[in-house]
Amino acid sequence: MAARTDQVTDPAIAAALLLARRGQAYYSRKLNELSDADFDGPSLLGDWDRRHLIAHVGLNARAITRLVEWARTGVETPMYASREQRGEEIEFSATLPTQALRNLSDHAAIHLTVEWRDLPAEAWSNEVRTGQGRIVPVSETVWMRTREVWIHAVDLGNGARFEDFPPELLDALLADILGAWDRRREAEGLPVYLLEAVDRGGRAVNTVPDATTAVTLRGTAAALVRWATGRGTDGVLTADGEPAAPAPRWL
Repeated sequence: MAARTDQVTDPAIAAALLLARRGQAYYSRKLNELSDADFDGPSLLGDWDRRHLIAHVGLNARAITRLVEWARTGVETPMYASREQRGEEIEFSATLPTQALRNLSDHAAIHLTVEWRDLPAEAWSNEVRTGQGRIVPVSETVWMRTREVWIHAVDLGNGARFEDFPPELLDALLADILGAWDRRREAEGLPVYLLEAVDRGGRAVNTVPDATTAVTLRGTAAALVRWATGRGTDGVLTADGEPAAPAPRWL
């Protein structure tokens, strides 16, 4: 029997799928390096231990799968019934036996990649609604999953690093975060940031209409992403050489 392949024909979506699957492999590798006893340890996210984090990432794959099924069938299947239901499901899943949590992670990821694989090319523009209520083409689900698996691999606290991320992923994360801040700037009084990646020849990561009003921060691209995602300020300095203040929230 011939192997089944992605039906997508858009090269940008095909490249995005590859990055998402690389991220899933990276996350799964770091997860599989944890012993059963390690599951009871802390994650790098203050509010969640590893069990809650692992449950969240597995359930996120299931939730995104529901959106892909929505795009394929036309039958509305939201990510979650409610924010309360999402939280309750994470809390319950965190209590599962360790092997069951491993199975949740593996099986949910496989189901999602199969749904992506089998989605007809013409369906990738079909619109769905995210958990935040945004209406987006289903192709957006690829980026939604990409950022989950790469960043939460680091949050496992098992040796994954932002420095391991591909350059195109670092650029996409910064663009996503800066865009989110731009949309909320007026409502929340957020500053304008000019981020300079010192390992990219000091190239500004983003442009602003009036750089004189911007808060300039410098660091490697990986350090800037770590800072912007709220994972610490190490390696990020102001134009005056002072440590950067914590970043605004992203999502």
